[in-house]
Amino acid sequence: MTGRSTEPTLPSRRTFLRMGALAAVAVPLAAACSPGFDESPDPLGPLLRAAETDAAGAKALGAEGEAVATARAAHAAALKTEVDRLNRPKPEQSGPAETPPSSVDALKERLAAARKQAEGLVPSLPRYRAGMVASIAAGCAALQQSSEKLGRGDDAGAVDVPAGVQLGGETADAVQQALGAEHAAIWVYGLVSAYLPAAFGGAVSRGTAEHVKRRNVCERMLSAAGQPPAGPEAAYVPPKPVTDANSAMELVATAESDVAAAWLGVIDRTDDAALRTTALNALVGSARRGTAWRAEFGAKPVAIAMPGQSV
Repeated sequence: MTGRSTEPTLPSRRTFLRMGALAAVAVPLAAACSPGFDESPDPLGPLLRAAETDAAGAKALGAEGEAVATARAAHAAALKTEVDRLNRPKPEQSGPAETPPSSVDALKERLAAARKQAEGLVPSLPRYRAGMVASIAAGCAALQQSSEKLGRGDDAGAVDVPAGVQLGGETADAVQQALGAEHAAIWVYGLVSAYLPAAFGGAVSRGTAEHVKRRNVCERMLSAAGQPPAGPEAAYVPPKPVTDANSAMELVATAESDVAAAWLGVIDRTDDAALRTTALNALVGSARRGTAWRAEFGAKPVAIAMPGQSV
């Protein structure tokens, strides 16, 4: 009588090879199927909640409130789309919910806080998010500039050559585009001086000086990277004829908007935190300056919700 052996059967060499092949396949499959989902709260969540709260509360606060409500609703919509796209876990509410602003003074403080919070995130976010949040920061700065009751806000930071910045490929191209926009802005300020009253001489001089400084910053960055800076065009064609003070102011506002878009393009095309900060300062500065000119010729809205973004 023969019975089944109770001794374990050792696998053959061929079995070992098959097992090895299966293991080799299983490791990458396990890695691919392992959770890659980031379970940390989305850093844009607080910005979204603040924008929604501002938009809801500002409507009842007069003309300034209506303008802020519209802009902050646009901020909330952009942020919500991005937050929903990543679908990160929503943190449980800790502490009291945000209180909508009940006065223009409260709205002024919330705008300043939102701007500061957004500016602080720009250096470290992924590129697309950095550009969107930079535009929101500039929008808050523009809203501040649009009304004395909203506090005007702080001026933009300095636009300087970032220490140790490396320009290459698409980043160098973006800086070239910013340089081109600065050349055009300098030309515009020179053109409009002939159409504006003497009272605007200071604003024209300050705007020209700021764009000359930024032009120099771009040229120095490009030269340091071995990229020849592009020179200005011999002349530029305004989108509309300049015939009087109002059309001159509108052209300046358009030039500032173009500059804002160019510097936002730099943020979209670099991971360098210092260069992003330089570009953010330029974006915010042009958003604020453009808002001041838009107020002078009666543009509606006075403040653009997301400066630099294509509309």
